[in-house]
Amino acid sequence: MRLRLVLVFRTLVSLLPGIAAAVALPAQSPVTAAPSERAIALNTGAFAAGERLTYSVTFGFLHVGHGAMLLAGIDTVRGHIAWRAIFTISGGTLFFKVRDSTVSWIDTTTLSSLRFVQHIREGGYHADRDYQIYPERATYARLNQPEVPSVHEPLDDASFLYFLRTVPLEVGHTYHFDRYFQPEGNPIIIHVLRREKVTVPAGTFNAIVVQPQITTPGIFSKNGHAEVWLADDSTHMMLQLKSGLTFGSLDLYLTSYSPGGRSR
Repeated sequence: MRLRLVLVFRTLVSLLPGIAAAVALPAQSPVTAAPSERAIALNTGAFAAGERLTYSVTFGFLHVGHGAMLLAGIDTVRGHIAWRAIFTISGGTLFFKVRDSTVSWIDTTTLSSLRFVQHIREGGYHADRDYQIYPERATYARLNQPEVPSVHEPLDDASFLYFLRTVPLEVGHTYHFDRYFQPEGNPIIIHVLRREKVTVPAGTFNAIVVQPQITTPGIFSKNGHAEVWLADDSTHMMLQLKSGLTFGSLDLYLTSYSPGGRSR
């Protein structure tokens, strides 16, 4: 059981912001190329500083933890005005505790990533990662290391989820992006499956269901099955995630939602 919990929480490290993984969909799926942000009619009221989403995490029928997404406020990064987005996961058992956090600084004008930090605490395993991202010259650098090539208008794992919330998703379309800040993580492709009503602890919502599939092992691998329910309204907030993994079913359910202040 302890090994399964380790696998669950290792998966969760990339789960809340994890839609930003490199994904590949079946060849027969129609692809709608999505160019730069400026060429898309973005929904500019999707979120605002102060917004907080909380989730219950279950593994099969067992409640194993909590997740939270917070758009904490406004910072300045190298002269850029930026939102600070914080993702946390906590839980475990009496003998195995988890406390993981991801922080992303997102340019409020372009939604490009400026900095991306992870702190992972899983039992005796600790890891810390800190990336400075430079959209103006399409490079990034891990802490105390040289800059390496990135992409224009870069997005990290967390900022991509906020960016996706601004895109007008249409059922039957597949959206193609080449904006992940580590180029080997591209392309990012999102398939929009259907509309339906869903009930979660936070209430009953109209939803848009999307299905990412990745070529590498994990929650969105093509050998499993994962679907994400986004609110079918101006927020596109994540309501629910259901997945089928080789070691069990891992699901997230929205338990509460606090809107932020005035949107951008």
